[in-house]
Amino acid sequence: MPLFVDRVVLHVAGGSGGHGCVSVHREKFKPLGGPDGGNGGRGGSVRLEVDPSTTTLLDFHHVPHRSAGNGRPGQGSMRHGAKGEDLVLRVPAGTVVKDARTGELLADLVADGTSVELAPGGAGGLGNASLATTKRKAPGFALLGEPGWEGDVVLELKSLADVALVGFPSAGKSSLVAALSAARPKIADYPFTTLVPNLGVVVAGDERFVVADVPGLIEGASEGKGLGLEFLRHVERTAAIVHVLDCATLEPGRDPVSDLDVIEAELARYAVDLTATGEPGLPLEQRPTLVVLHKSDVPEARELAEFVRPELEARGHDVLVASSASHEGLRELSFAMARLVRRAREEAPRREAPVVVLRPRAVDETGFTVTREEAVDATDGVRFRVRGNRPERWVRQTDFTNDEAVGYLADRLAKLGVEEELFAKGAVSGSEVVIGDDSSPRGAVVFDWDPTLVGGAELLAGPRGEDLRLSEDSRPTRGDRRRLQEERKAARAGTQAELEAERLADRRAEAAGREDA
Repeated sequence: MPLFVDRVVLHVAGGSGGHGCVSVHREKFKPLGGPDGGNGGRGGSVRLEVDPSTTTLLDFHHVPHRSAGNGRPGQGSMRHGAKGEDLVLRVPAGTVVKDARTGELLADLVADGTSVELAPGGAGGLGNASLATTKRKAPGFALLGEPGWEGDVVLELKSLADVALVGFPSAGKSSLVAALSAARPKIADYPFTTLVPNLGVVVAGDERFVVADVPGLIEGASEGKGLGLEFLRHVERTAAIVHVLDCATLEPGRDPVSDLDVIEAELARYAVDLTATGEPGLPLEQRPTLVVLHKSDVPEARELAEFVRPELEARGHDVLVASSASHEGLRELSFAMARLVRRAREEAPRREAPVVVLRPRAVDETGFTVTREEAVDATDGVRFRVRGNRPERWVRQTDFTNDEAVGYLADRLAKLGVEEELFAKGAVSGSEVVIGDDSSPRGAVVFDWDPTLVGGAELLAGPRGEDLRLSEDSRPTRGDRRRLQEERKAARAGTQAELEAERLADRRAEAAGREDA
């Protein structure tokens, strides 16, 4: 079972929002007191937060699926649903967050306490009380809660160290960290003793910096051999590199000069991820270096160190002879590393506060697009796709088992201008319309379009460039109104005369009947 994990693929999901409630207020002598359905609660969000007590991503290796709580649905009597519980994931400092699909950098968490929202929760649906208006006083529907964001992200841990100690296995890197700092890494007399990067804080005069012991590199480490490829990413953030060369090795074919050539070649082949921190960085082979000829407490090793030191200095390297066992040269080594760190900090560009740029929405921006697509399975081989944040969100909020809710969606789309745009693209009644993206996890909604708007100059019959509504003069004049009034009076008088004649005829008939009797 691994005890140290520095790269995981994490599947996160924000909580879904609660559905709105459909309810009507009822009490004695008031059976229909108006809508009182509450709103659904918002879903919880998944957040990442830097915790100084966390040093590995092991927890996410065992449980890679994490989700926040869902919002509660609304209830009657204006009771709104509770918000879903947020999920806070603790990560170590130096964690880089990337999109698993595109590789885009999402966040670089460095400082303690830094947090970022990884998967926002979905909004809760409105109850029928919030949907009531002066024209729609008793809605018989409510909006559904939206699902939260769901997807895969990659978490990579890159140690926050100023100096990296690199070298072959058993070169004594862990011993140097233990001798220079208060760190106590595992030390043993066999290769690949160090399986995780070890960090130690070193104090040299006024300088305080962090030294990282990178697990042993071998030839082909940049291609995945040994443990080098797994831990070379921990060298990316360091300002300087210290080559620890073993002068007491008994392996045939190895010497300090050949070891240095192999390590430098592997560092040059490793592709630095310059987008990890969002800043331009130097390749590993171009960073300031020091060469330490280690294990000088061994007589044969001291002789070899004195023999190869002139050759390494002739190449332009700063060479020091040291021993973690006898502490020889450790003080000089710590101050030499401090000088490199100080120089790197002085030359580092200052981070300026980001400039906030406000980009208001254009006046003619509709917030949606309508495209015409050729499809074999569509009506007449043509379908119209509607994309936009608001239309897609409204579709997710609609309960399609409720006719009134579907009508409300149609009104919202018509008010937004979707129907006018469909008319402009050539859609007719019965055309296939798709709202959303087919490849998205939430899918798309497909329906046969039944327009609710019948208006517009482009729909009126008449010669091109003319509008019949402008050519017709239907405004009555004063004479027209007087004539209409006289006609109504004459019609009323005629009706009264007919009624009077009918009454007179009835009376005469009654009188004639009495005379006959």
